[in-house]
Amino acid sequence: MRIFEPHIHMFSRTTDDYERMALAGIEGVLEPAFWLGQPRTSVGSFKDYFDTLLGWERFRARQFGIRHYCSMALNPKEANDERLNRDVVELVREYVHKEGVVAVGEIGFDDMTAREERVFAEQIQIAIDAELPILIHTPHRDKKKGTVRSLEVVRAAGIPEERVLVDHNNEETIPLVKETGCWAGFSIYPNTKMTPERMVEIFRRFGTERMLINSAADWGVSDPLLVPKTVLQMRKAGMDEEEIEKVVWRNPIAFFAQSGRIDFDDFEGNPGIDRTQLHEGNSVLRGQAP
Repeated sequence: MRIFEPHIHMFSRTTDDYERMALAGIEGVLEPAFWLGQPRTSVGSFKDYFDTLLGWERFRARQFGIRHYCSMALNPKEANDERLNRDVVELVREYVHKEGVVAVGEIGFDDMTAREERVFAEQIQIAIDAELPILIHTPHRDKKKGTVRSLEVVRAAGIPEERVLVDHNNEETIPLVKETGCWAGFSIYPNTKMTPERMVEIFRRFGTERMLINSAADWGVSDPLLVPKTVLQMRKAGMDEEEIEKVVWRNPIAFFAQSGRIDFDDFEGNPGIDRTQLHEGNSVLRGQAP
């Protein structure tokens, strides 16, 4: 099964993760800009992070045969920091035009503050101006309320709903998203979000149209193989192979292809892996022989 992982934070993962992902059939990843756990205190730290997503992570993924794309944003949690939020939004406005950026995200709500909503709306406008889709983070707390308000902000901004991916859905929020033209994402994540078994039941009830799954693996307790593990659960439940492929391959690429910067043809042909290559003088081999 060919897999495109549409939400994973490889900045916080290891080369072993890349290797295991490639062996499990993952051919491409989308890495959204996100919160690093430790609050950042300067715009320069965001710039260095954005440059890492565009440079080192693309190189590192390629060293394992995986194509790497990213989305740019000031994440909802740090949108509350008035010391830097306005300057970082201006940085996002610049970086969305760089090669490899296929969306604006993660944007949305964390604590449902007025600052978060202002930054959310500003970044939707950046996406509209750049003709890019958006990736919405729905909050961990008051998720239904946050999803309702997110959809209201989307409608007020006027971005076409087919360019909107509402992520981190669950049984409570998916009926709301399915009433719109937005796409629905689900994070298969240990203990706190969705499980493979619950995900199969949602597909049984709501189908697979405009639906996709991800691991959202990051620096927390998470698993970068939960998309292929969910594929196994879908097969165990008797789901049709074409429907499974639709969820883990065709849907995510089709959504981000609206950017004009990713296409199914990107994944045809095998250029091979050359570990003699360097990025800024550095190699994943750390002095080992290729």
